[in-house]
Amino acid sequence: MNQAAYILLTEQLLKSTFEVPNEAEAKVLVEQLQGVINFHDQQYYVQSKPVVTDYDYDLLFKWLKLIEENYPELISPDSPTQRVAKGLNKEFPTVAHLKPMMSLENSYNAADLQEFARKVKEALQEDQKVKFTVEPKYDGSSIALVYENDVFVRAATRGNGTEGDEITANAKTIKSIPLKANFSQYGIAKIEVRGEVIIDTENFKKLQKERLDINKKLESEGKKALELFKNPRNTAAGALRMKDPKEVAARRLEAIIYNIGHAEDIDGKDIDTAVLRSQFGNMDLLRSLGFKTPEAERAQFDQIEDVSAFCLAWEKKRDNYPIEIDGMVVKVDDTAQQQRIGKTAHHPKWAIAYKFKARQAQSRLVRIDYQVGRTGAVTPVAKIEPVQLAGVEISSISLHNEDFIKDKDIRLGDLVIIERSGDVIPYIVGAVAEARTGQEQPIVFPDTCPSCQHHLVKPEDESVWRCINPNCIAQLEERLIHFGSKDAMEISGLGEEIVRKFIAENIITDMASIYQMDYQKVRSLEGWKDRSVENLKASVEASKNNPLWRLIVALGIRHVGVTTAKMLAKQVDKLTDLKDWDEEKLKELEDIGPKVAQSLLEFFSDDDNIALLNQLESLGVNISNNSQSAQVSNALEGKTFLFTGTLAKMSRDDAKELVEKHGGKNLSGISANLDYLIAGEKAGSKLTKAQKIPTINIIDEDTFLSMIQ
Repeated sequence: MNQAAYILLTEQLLKSTFEVPNEAEAKVLVEQLQGVINFHDQQYYVQSKPVVTDYDYDLLFKWLKLIEENYPELISPDSPTQRVAKGLNKEFPTVAHLKPMMSLENSYNAADLQEFARKVKEALQEDQKVKFTVEPKYDGSSIALVYENDVFVRAATRGNGTEGDEITANAKTIKSIPLKANFSQYGIAKIEVRGEVIIDTENFKKLQKERLDINKKLESEGKKALELFKNPRNTAAGALRMKDPKEVAARRLEAIIYNIGHAEDIDGKDIDTAVLRSQFGNMDLLRSLGFKTPEAERAQFDQIEDVSAFCLAWEKKRDNYPIEIDGMVVKVDDTAQQQRIGKTAHHPKWAIAYKFKARQAQSRLVRIDYQVGRTGAVTPVAKIEPVQLAGVEISSISLHNEDFIKDKDIRLGDLVIIERSGDVIPYIVGAVAEARTGQEQPIVFPDTCPSCQHHLVKPEDESVWRCINPNCIAQLEERLIHFGSKDAMEISGLGEEIVRKFIAENIITDMASIYQMDYQKVRSLEGWKDRSVENLKASVEASKNNPLWRLIVALGIRHVGVTTAKMLAKQVDKLTDLKDWDEEKLKELEDIGPKVAQSLLEFFSDDDNIALLNQLESLGVNISNNSQSAQVSNALEGKTFLFTGTLAKMSRDDAKELVEKHGGKNLSGISANLDYLIAGEKAGSKLTKAQKIPTINIIDEDTFLSMIQ
């Protein structure tokens, strides 16, 4: 049916009495109602051109629902009433994508795009004509949708690129995702399309206002307010993993589809590129089938110079666009050429992301707060007048240290320039000196600790002021938070807020007290039930059996991270043995220089620290090298490794452990000493740096695993 026919049928249906028909009439009516409602969904959510009032739409929807309730055998999977599933999702199973969802290589200027075009033409031979398609790079949450025999059957998050979480019930609530699409007319029996789930800026403002109104009501009732939404991207991503699809539907999500990841015919063979022959044409095809795709904001060009100009023009008007975008994506348009150009383990060679420059804003510096870390480092934090930047309200920004403040000549009362690096981390670029009125005041760094008032010290070779009072409460909090963290003792249920609460309630007072907690007292606290208390207790008990390196990390010794901790754990039978080591013996160990050696000497020469270790041992905590990571082969002996990006088959920690078990060594950064860089999905700056050093072998995860089989 065409648009005119759907509108005519809508008018006819709206003249009905909206009663439950007999069985014969019901079948016809259900088909008609499903058709017109899906048509109106597309007009409203995809085309943004509604042709029916909300009231009339609701009448038709309620009538369809009424008929289906009386004739449940007429309910089909693609019925509009099936968008919101009944009940709660208890879990999100992991599913494999039909083809990996790869990352994109980044570019930041015209020169990068020129180099991209050069490589493309080199791969295709220079006499071949190349056409480029340019589309927005949406700042949302990636999604993959699978259709079989024209029916929407599965949705999944991007996950690690190879596998993602299945979120089909939640995706069905997104009305810009068609529940049925006529792919079969193109010979397609199964297809996976990729896109981005977003919340446009206007809907995000509405959601935020609704949340503020709810909070006013809660506060008037003396109840705890709900956390405000951070930005459209995080809100969209969080919605996709909600347990109740009804709550997902309330988030006003949209899905914009920008790619066909995989398509096959009824025999399971890949669809020929003659059918899906171009990126631009594929988007036209998807839009004709009811999907929301990049439209007015996409373009095609023969010359890369025109691509650069188009990207630059969009960068200037990004703030006026109704959806958050952080760049443009440039693709070779011809799909046959795409196949010839190929891909790396990390990204397709026929596409590149042009990233916009960091957004900037201006605000007034109101005051400086000083935070004390677990090592006693005092960090100045700028408190500014709240300002919106890249979809986020910013009111606090780290100023790092006293030297940072002096170098940038930042003063209290200054108008400061703020940007978000990668649209993520807020950073003060500097002060607007021309805007000064003479009322601004120099920032005087305190000489006493803001927590315990102990005198601060600043070592000659450092830029950080420190509190050296071992009884400083602020340091205690940070040390205990670190002790139970993921990279340390990994105690589930002992997060930041809980640690602070337990200290305030005198439930924990130091590291050893974690293993002496009064669980009955914990149970008496608000929000704690039998199950949560038992889970915490089990996690605390399990941490006693951690490998020794985790305890070394958890102790928070300055300059000692995971790699150094693992190396140290192999050198001793018992951790307290290190009290007998001198500086020379420590420096004989690989990767331990004067700073690390001095830090270790200070820690293990302190009687209180040795007493703590003995106390932990008496409480059942492992302080011995129990050879849990014993070497099993020397297949990687003499070779160095570094992992970057997201691995598909294991965590980075597991991968590092494999290196050590097979005699290899993990490095923490790119250097000429590195033999192998294993690049997973979303490999970033480390991959770029490694590509400039010819002696580094860049391999993928499977190649790495083949080295130790």
